[in-house]
Amino acid sequence: MNVLYTAEATVEGEGRKGKGASDDGRLSVDLSVPKGLGGDDGPGTNPEQLFAVGYAACFHGALKKVAREAKADISGSTVNAKVSIGKSEDGLDLAVELTVSAPGKPEAELRELVEKAHQTCPYSRATRGNIEVKLDVAAA
Repeated sequence: MNVLYTAEATVEGEGRKGKGASDDGRLSVDLSVPKGLGGDDGPGTNPEQLFAVGYAACFHGALKKVAREAKADISGSTVNAKVSIGKSEDGLDLAVELTVSAPGKPEAELRELVEKAHQTCPYSRATRGNIEVKLDVAAA
């Protein structure tokens, strides 16, 4: 791989109850455990929320790229990511649901763009075969 960018972050404290920060100082977050995982829903964020934002942003970028290549207008589009964590036979696992909307875009056309984006998005490629990822298109 020809590396174009590397993000670096460090977490200290008690993992899910610690603090996280990027090496360049652009990101600094308090972490807390959600009630569903036995926490108190403290003031911080959690890894699942951070993953949801990262995946949604990456997927939206891939969607915009495939739309440009197809000369398709998806202005006003959004990507909503739901990241779930739950128990399986092997321990804790993740699942993702991505919902894409693009005002005025016919559902069939948008679904085709979403499928193409899913093939190229780095997050989608990294998770393929590892976790369940459900793609959905919101009605226009």
